[in-house]
Amino acid sequence: MTDARLRRGRGSLAVSFFVQGVTFALLVTRIPAIQDQYGISDGLLPAFLAAVPILAGVASVATEKVVARVGPAAVLRWAQPFVLLALLSVGLGSELWHAAVALGLFGIAVGALDASMNMLGVSLQRAYGRSIMLGFHAAYSLGGIAGASLAWVGAHWHLSLFVSYLPVVAVLLPVAFVGSRWYAAGEGAVPVGAVEGKGSGVVFKVLLPLCLVMTFAYIGDSTVSNWSAKYLQDVLGSSEELATVPYNAYMVTTLLGRAVGDFGVRRFGAVVVVRAGAVLAGLGFALVAVAPGAWVGIAAFTVLGLGLSVIVPQTFAAAGRLFPGASDAAVARLNVFNYVGFLVGSPLVGALGDAWSYRGAMAVPMVLVLVTVVYATSFGSREARYGGGHERPRTVDVG
Repeated sequence: MTDARLRRGRGSLAVSFFVQGVTFALLVTRIPAIQDQYGISDGLLPAFLAAVPILAGVASVATEKVVARVGPAAVLRWAQPFVLLALLSVGLGSELWHAAVALGLFGIAVGALDASMNMLGVSLQRAYGRSIMLGFHAAYSLGGIAGASLAWVGAHWHLSLFVSYLPVVAVLLPVAFVGSRWYAAGEGAVPVGAVEGKGSGVVFKVLLPLCLVMTFAYIGDSTVSNWSAKYLQDVLGSSEELATVPYNAYMVTTLLGRAVGDFGVRRFGAVVVVRAGAVLAGLGFALVAVAPGAWVGIAAFTVLGLGLSVIVPQTFAAAGRLFPGASDAAVARLNVFNYVGFLVGSPLVGALGDAWSYRGAMAVPMVLVLVTVVYATSFGSREARYGGGHERPRTVDVG
C-alpha cells in the first residue's frame, strides 16, 4: 500500500468522522424539539433515548462478523448514508410509533458506523506508526460544532425538524458516499508492547479495563449530549436558543483537546494524557452541579469537553495495541461499551433528576469519570507514544 493511498484513506475517514459529528449533534441538540413534536412525556423520554444505544450495541456486535467477510470500509460506505436518512426520517412524523421506528433505525445504523469507523482508524494508526486517532475524533468534534450551530439556527428561526434536517442531509449524503471511494485499511507492524492477547483471539479480561473506561467516558458524554440542553433550560432557566449552546461549547473544547491530543500522547504517553483528561472532566461535572446560572453552566461544559476529549480515542487505540492480530474484533467489542455508557448514563441521570435533583445527578458521572484515573495504566506500553513526530505513514507492502 502506497503512502498516497494511506493519506487519501486518512483524509476520507476524517470526512466520515466529520459527517457523523454533524449528524449526531443535529439529533441530540434538538431532543426538546423532538419531544414536543411527538408528544413524548418526560417519563417516557429516557426509554426512547435508551432504545438507540441498545440497538447500536447489537449492531456493533453484528458488525464484527460482517467485517470479517467484507471489511470495515464496505460496512462504513453503506452505514453512513443510512444514518443520514434515518436522521431525516426523525423529522417527518408526529406519532409515537414513527419516532420509535426512526430512532431505532438510527441506532442500528450508528452501531455499524461507529464500529467500522474506529476499526479503520486503528488500522491506519498502526500503518502510520504514530498517534493519529485523536485527529479523527477531532474531525468528529468539528462536525459536532457545525451540527450544533445548525441546530441553533433551527431553534432560533423556529424551523421544523424536517426543514432543519433536509438541506444538511442533501449536502452530506453525496459527500459521504463519494468520499467513501478512498477508504483504506492499513496494516502496520505489530506493537512491541502487545504481549497479552497476541494472535487472533480477544481475551476479555485483558480488554475489560478499557471496557470500563469506555463506559465511564460515555456515561459522561451521554449526560452532556442528552441532558445539557434540558439542564440549561429547566434547571438554569435559559431560553430554548441558549439551551443549544452547551453542547456546542462542549464540542469546541473537545475539538481543541483532540486537535493537540496526538502531540500530547507522543510527548508524554497515553497514561498521562488520559489521567489529566479524567481529572479535568471530573472538575467540569462538579462545576455543572453547582453552577448558579446559564453562563456558568456553559463554562462548566467547556471544561468538561476538554477533559473527556482524549479518553475515547485513546481507548480505541489502546485496544488496537493490545490485540494487534484481532484489532477489528477488539474495537467492535469495545465499541459496545460506548452504548453501555449511553444506556446507563442517560436513563440514570434522568431518573435521578426526576426523583431527586438534576444537580445531584451530576455527581454520578463525575465520580465514574474520576475512576478512570485508576484504570489509566491499561493505556501504557512502550508504543503508546508512537515514535517521532513525522507526518509520513509507513510504506506497507500488501502485494
